[in-house]
Amino acid sequence: MEGKVLIANRGEIAIRIMNACTDLGLDYVVVYTDADKDSEHVQRNVTSGPDQNAWRITSYTEPNDLFAVADHTWCTAIHPGYGFFSEDFRFARRATIRDRSLIFIGPSWEVVKNLGDKINTKRVANQLKIPTIPGTDSPIYNEMDAEEIAQHLMDDQRAQGIKNPSILVKAAAGGGGMGIEEVTEIEQFRRIYRQVQSYAKRQFGDGGVLIEQCLTDYNHLEVQLLCSQHGERIHFGSRNCTIQSTGRQKRVEAAPGFHASCFDYDFDEKKVLDQIVDYSLKLAAHVRYDNVGTWEWIVSRSGQPYLLEVNTRIQVENDVSARISYLDSVHPNLIREQIRLALGEKVGYKQNSVEFKGASIELRIVAEDTQRGFAPWIGTITEFTFPEHDWSVVYSHVPFDRPYTIPSEYDPNLALALVWGDTMDEAKKRADQFVDEVSIKGQDSQGGPIITNLTYLKNNLSRLLTF
Repeated sequence: MEGKVLIANRGEIAIRIMNACTDLGLDYVVVYTDADKDSEHVQRNVTSGPDQNAWRITSYTEPNDLFAVADHTWCTAIHPGYGFFSEDFRFARRATIRDRSLIFIGPSWEVVKNLGDKINTKRVANQLKIPTIPGTDSPIYNEMDAEEIAQHLMDDQRAQGIKNPSILVKAAAGGGGMGIEEVTEIEQFRRIYRQVQSYAKRQFGDGGVLIEQCLTDYNHLEVQLLCSQHGERIHFGSRNCTIQSTGRQKRVEAAPGFHASCFDYDFDEKKVLDQIVDYSLKLAAHVRYDNVGTWEWIVSRSGQPYLLEVNTRIQVENDVSARISYLDSVHPNLIREQIRLALGEKVGYKQNSVEFKGASIELRIVAEDTQRGFAPWIGTITEFTFPEHDWSVVYSHVPFDRPYTIPSEYDPNLALALVWGDTMDEAKKRADQFVDEVSIKGQDSQGGPIITNLTYLKNNLSRLLTF
């Protein structure tokens, strides 16, 4: 393949993109901030001289810096990774329509725009008869209309036998958990509606409000899709991301999304998994999705799935799906697939070429105090060692051979550990063993020892895929 890729991200995802580019025979350029100068994604590259391919920028969220580096180094494509600009359609559009255009490694900006709008995604899904969380699929501005919808949702829940029905009142223009309030009694509704509407006007300049049923007993599942510009659509199964921090950040993921060895479900788990895959492919076909993407679902204890949103990017946990998938007896590299499809190639294989077997688990190792609300720990790591097995892999930007000070500017994510096995029980036992064999040492500015979430990860393995 020909071309040069600007990797517009940091940390472990930057390293994984570097490796994928190398596998494909593509040159690449990385960027970094002062805070990241000791990161492995920088140290593995050249920061000065005629062969320089690592360039310092002021911020990963300053587009002018990124485009300036791309132009100076004659890059032909840009990979946003996850976070930052990965789901920003304006950035993707700018990259592709500027005088010196760049290939945006992700879906087309039109797709990013359409599916990045959760309201629009819900509306399209409803048109296709894909189940979404009961509630409105467009902003409500009238208080009387809103109360009528709220009453209807409460009545429906009672009819379903839900003992304590509740609804969520959400700022339509909000995001990141902001502007959301729960209503458990209809008598509370008008006061909370006015409160959220006022907040929405003040914070977002739009008083539109959404009203949805509040779901409390569910699992969070995802479907991994790989689509091409030639209309091809392949899925790599499902994964379960239910174990999360108090801030709704994922900590342990597993594939497949459900497994009978973990829980006695009140539904046919294989039927539900097939159903969410089929729904995901249906929506992808409708919007002509053309790259890697993740369809996020919540599934109730009764087995009812609801589409939550679509992530139009590569996800942190993409390799969980890859580790239960086999192409010619080899795990696919979904980042490598993403890049080559963005550069115009065809998938080159059919769905029946993908063999699913076994189970996999991802552990997100973070310097945080899970006993204090997952508060981040900042300090210097002095020892960072992991076991090596033929059933595990570690992705990390933290060096193994020298001290490393965790930058306070970013989340203190240290590593992703993937383990897999022939069964879910074997994968869980291996994950347990893996955690026991990890050694991370360090201290903060006061001389206190490093705090990580390793114990939390180990203690939550028994909860995988359960309600």
